[in-house]
Amino acid sequence: MYRDRSDAGRALAKQVLAMQIESPLVLAIPRGGVVVAREIASALGSELDIVLTRKIGAPFDPEYAVAAVDPDGELTRWRGDYPGIDESYIQEQAAIKRREILERLAYLREGRPEKDPFGRTVLLVDDGLATGLTALAAIKYLRKKQPSKIILAVPVAPEDTLQNLASYLDGIICPLTPRVFYAVGQWYDSFEQVRDEEVKKILKDFA
Repeated sequence: MYRDRSDAGRALAKQVLAMQIESPLVLAIPRGGVVVAREIASALGSELDIVLTRKIGAPFDPEYAVAAVDPDGELTRWRGDYPGIDESYIQEQAAIKRREILERLAYLREGRPEKDPFGRTVLLVDDGLATGLTALAAIKYLRKKQPSKIILAVPVAPEDTLQNLASYLDGIICPLTPRVFYAVGQWYDSFEQVRDEEVKKILKDFA
């Protein structure tokens, strides 16, 4: 269990420091991941930015993810097709989600350009993973930016999710991999929603 996201970030920071990574770039998945990443970036004295993807829910159940989309509009799926879901629906949702991503990135960064991961070791940080689909979309998006390495750093995730992501990564830091997993929030004493104002302040502090 973690007390809160800051506590989780400090736990991750200890493991990252032991790796002695030279000049890493910390990229957080908003919103909760930004609070975790702040602790890591502070401990390393490194830069901090965000990477944002969006899931596409099934038309009959918005919480059931059938795909995820990145800032370029490219789709990521765990499987090729879903019976009863037209490809036209997924493409239409991808266009909508992409616009939302770009608007949100501009809002949270307050107009600042994204930090370039080219040739650098990237630490991709979130406050935890469930299925890992949006994280995979983020990883694939970052690969197009040609970093030297991508290391996933999350406080908690199911073992099978990490196994599904492993082949796309150069390393994984995850102290807690419970066998019984219902939701990320169950592994925190305090898991309150992170507000946009806090995310914007953290990013501005590292600008």
